[in-house]
Amino acid sequence: MSDTKIIKLSLIFFMIYLVNSSPPEDPIKCSYDTNFNCTITNTYGAFPDRTICKAAQAVFPTTEEEVISIVANATREKRKMKITTRFSSSIPKLVCLDNGDQDGLLISTKFLNKIIKIDQENMMITVESGVTLRQLISEAGKAGLVLPYTPYWWGLTIGGLIGTGAHGSSLWGLGSSVHDYIVQLRIVTPADAANNYAKVRILENGSPDLNAVRVSLGVLGVVSQVTLKLERVFKRSITFSERDDSNLGEDAATFGRQHEFADFTWYPSQHKVIYRIDDRVSIDTPGNALNDFLGFRPTDQYLLASLRTLEEILESTNNADGKCLDATKTTGILKSLSYGWTNNGTGYPMVGFHDRVQASGTCLDSHEGATCPWDHRVKGLFFHQTTFTISLSKVKGFIEDVQRLVALEPKALCVLDLYNGILMRYVTTSNAYLGKQEDSLDFDITYYRSKDPMSPRLFEDFLEEIEQLAFFKYGALPHWGKNRNVAFIGAINKYKNVDKFLQVKQSYDHFGLFSSEWTDQVLGLKDGLSIVKEGCALEGLCICSKDIHCAPNKGYFCRPGRIYKDARVCTNSSLSTIDIQTRKTISTSM
Repeated sequence: MSDTKIIKLSLIFFMIYLVNSSPPEDPIKCSYDTNFNCTITNTYGAFPDRTICKAAQAVFPTTEEEVISIVANATREKRKMKITTRFSSSIPKLVCLDNGDQDGLLISTKFLNKIIKIDQENMMITVESGVTLRQLISEAGKAGLVLPYTPYWWGLTIGGLIGTGAHGSSLWGLGSSVHDYIVQLRIVTPADAANNYAKVRILENGSPDLNAVRVSLGVLGVVSQVTLKLERVFKRSITFSERDDSNLGEDAATFGRQHEFADFTWYPSQHKVIYRIDDRVSIDTPGNALNDFLGFRPTDQYLLASLRTLEEILESTNNADGKCLDATKTTGILKSLSYGWTNNGTGYPMVGFHDRVQASGTCLDSHEGATCPWDHRVKGLFFHQTTFTISLSKVKGFIEDVQRLVALEPKALCVLDLYNGILMRYVTTSNAYLGKQEDSLDFDITYYRSKDPMSPRLFEDFLEEIEQLAFFKYGALPHWGKNRNVAFIGAINKYKNVDKFLQVKQSYDHFGLFSSEWTDQVLGLKDGLSIVKEGCALEGLCICSKDIHCAPNKGYFCRPGRIYKDARVCTNSSLSTIDIQTRKTISTSM
């Protein structure tokens, strides 16, 4: 048995059996056990441009009244503010103040974590914005109620997930975006002196302003409470069906209409797709399945270090064969263990109550010895994420373009399989001004990131081309809580109601106290989103236009894309095994 297989099998063993591990740390760190001279990071330990985000002070309100006082005092003093969450899961710099803001203030929702009310008769729940998705699911479940669609990861707060437009997978009902189930929301915003410098705005369903606050990026104020519409508890029947990807382009546009909770996990280099056949069934259908996804379980830190070391060796030696072999073994083990789902050994379909299967994240319960696989305190996973939604009318073309790239170099996307492939989830048109503009399919792509920002990645150009194909050829919308800077270039112009959003922003926060240079750049109010410097394309800070934006000293040069000629990507010509004529033949035959 190879060392790779031993490591992978050991990893799975420890993910299943280890319970002695370490929970995620607070993302805010301040000096000398005070709340002053602070820094904040995300749960991954690094923002896209490696910024160290600083603040003069951090505060931890426990009630809406304390939030009002904090916002009023900061508004009176014209202090910049940013809202932070318990686990700080967003990759972009949404929580960052400008480092030039000497008096900047972080407002944490860590202790705004109470369930205010559960209305069983009207099937609604009111929570403070710092309540985690896990809390909400658990408490609603005790009352026989469920939120019908959610993200798959427990470790998000309600304020954080609605602020970034987080979602599950469905084209049914109101769709899979949690913010579309808001029936009332309370937000604390700056105000003038006549209103004591802070105002609580109570927004009901039907209020145009609510469509701005549903996905606010944290630039409108502090969401203090949210009321969500729920349903009676129900059961689901889930089967994971492995198929080849020859019909994926056709199926992607229709599969979500056939199954309520449908999604795909795509392994392009293996030409395989896991189709999730997932529907409601009668409440009396036997089964008590549990979703305890392997990737969200606590993992032994020494095994994490071994896995990361192996991946770094394969990267540094340009060992594509090793990555592909590792990828095949990894996906095989995941499949054999049903990806961490359990159903008392009865196999498929797995039937269970919705609140037991809709999300997971047991690594949040960790204690000393193991942790979440991406915990930056240990040597573990460190990755980029490129996440976008493409209109259902265009997904076939995008998928076929990716398949054409794989045909040019079959080994190029093996790296994705090490991170469980491309997760594809359905989302619907939203009334939120910064929400989804059409019924779409979301693509969630996770891949290796070097600890050295000047170090290129194996087959970097293929993933850069996919990124640019999505955003510029197919007009994809970015996930606001994920992505590298490239994803946000010109993105705001794809939202037809952005002017209405900016009007609400001007009304709620006239002085821009909740804004930063980065959020202004994303919203199109300032230039500078693309950071052009040596090596900038390696981390997605820019699209290369010169060789120096890549790593010419390591053999990576700025070149056109292989099938999307408008793309500009960092290519290592020594890894190219296909001559120009062969490329032309493959490109024109598919």
